[in-house]
Amino acid sequence: MLRLLAPYTEHTYALLRAGSGLMFAFHGMQKVFGILRASPTEFGTQLWLGGAIELVCGLLIAVGFKTSSSAFLASGTMAVAYAQFHWKFELGEQLIPTINKGELAAVYALLFLYIACKGSGAFSLDAWRVNKI
Repeated sequence: MLRLLAPYTEHTYALLRAGSGLMFAFHGMQKVFGILRASPTEFGTQLWLGGAIELVCGLLIAVGFKTSSSAFLASGTMAVAYAQFHWKFELGEQLIPTINKGELAAVYALLFLYIACKGSGAFSLDAWRVNKI
């Protein structure tokens, strides 16, 4: 199976990076602009700041510009979200993501850490910029 799929590694990585970045940005749009919510989050609050990070970093990750830095910040933001809003530093069952409803935050934290380590990839603005100069 690996031999069959190996030629598509860069394509699927670009799809993973762009898709996850856009989904992350949409979460930020919900918080910052109130899209598909009753109202936007109050400006300047921690939740609003998290939404702004989600929006900006998500778009940068999606297009592959300053990807490692953006993904690292996004990963840290999701780690904080998991610890502070889902786990809440309680021992016992509250630590388990399926119990505390923190699966998405935990997966985003790990995914964006991987993207931060791997970088933009071939199909990105970073790669285009390097090849054009």
